[in-house]
Order: sequence, then C-alpha cells, then structure tokens
Amino acid sequence: LETSGTDMLHFDVMDGRFVDNISFGIPVLEAIRKKTDLFLDVHLMISDPLHYAARFAKAGANGITFHLESESDPQKTIDAIHACGIPAGIVIKPNTPAEAVLPYLSSVEMVLVMTVEPGFGGQSFLHSTMPKLHQIRQWIDEQNPACELEVDGGVNVETAKICRDNGANVLVAGSAYFKAADPAAFVRAVKA
Repeated sequence: LETSGTDMLHFDVMDGRFVDNISFGIPVLEAIRKKTDLFLDVHLMISDPLHYAARFAKAGANGITFHLESESDPQKTIDAIHACGIPAGIVIKPNTPAEAVLPYLSSVEMVLVMTVEPGFGGQSFLHSTMPKLHQIRQWIDEQNPACELEVDGGVNVETAKICRDNGANVLVAGSAYFKAADPAAFVRAVKA
C-alpha cells in the first residue's frame, strides 16, 4: 500500500443516514489492515457509532472518532471505544459550537474539527471554523495536553498552514492528496 510518507490513514465511514453518502465499511477496513501497519484513523460519520465501535476496532481500527451530533450517547461511545483498547475521539461539524466538546475533553485522545460539511470530498475549506479550532486548542492545552487536534476538510498546502497556526497538529487531506501530481511531494509540503 503506497502512502507517500503519510503518518496515518484516515478512513471515512458513512452510512447514508448521518450523512447523505455511503462509503467504506468493516470488510474494506479489514482488507486495508492486512496491507499496512500504519495507524488507521477511523472516522465514523454514522447515526449509531456506539453500536458499531467494537466491530470497527476488531476490524483493525487503531483509533476511532465519532460525531457528537450522532444519536449515540457520547460518553458511552467513548467508553466503548476505550474498552477495545484504542484511543477515542470526538468530531464536530462546522456549525456545532466549540463548547460541545467541553464535557468530553478530558476523556478523549483526539478532537476532530470538520472544516467542511461531512459526507462529500472536494469541498472548499471553511475559514469560519478557525476561531473554533483556536479556542479548542486553548482548552486542550489547559485541560488535556496529550489530546490531538485534528482537522478534516479542504486541507491543501495553503490551508494546512492556517490550520497549524490555529492549533491543529493532525491534518487530513483527501482530494488534494489524490489529485496531486506527486503525492509524496504534497505530503512533504503539508508537513513543512
């Protein structure tokens, strides 16, 4: 599996209910797990992540993030992911206020801020999410310094710098990576 110098693989799971698209599921994750030792960062964009968390962990997820806007109880979902022996993360959509993460911030290893509406690749980066990202970085530094702050959506060489400047330390690139003439050069530029 060619990864062009990436540190992890972000695996988007969509159920056609929580977002209006359908993507990879457990069998695909199992197949990818057999082909790489990279950290598999599984992002559940599904209505009931609590019901599926253990199955994705068993299939090879190294970490699971799920949306606070889903139907599952957030703390129970975090606990279920931790019970599988892997890190748990929470995700918020662009219009969800930063304060939504506060009740769970001390319980998670990652907070993911969506910088596009979840469900479809190739969207434009929403600069309006940067104050929220910056605020969450401050709270992480105060309350849970080991927690990672991830950004997903519209990440390219230019927006990667903006995200880092506002506190993100994990960046997910999809369309920009796959459209790059030289994916390895793109990864190096994003990391620079």
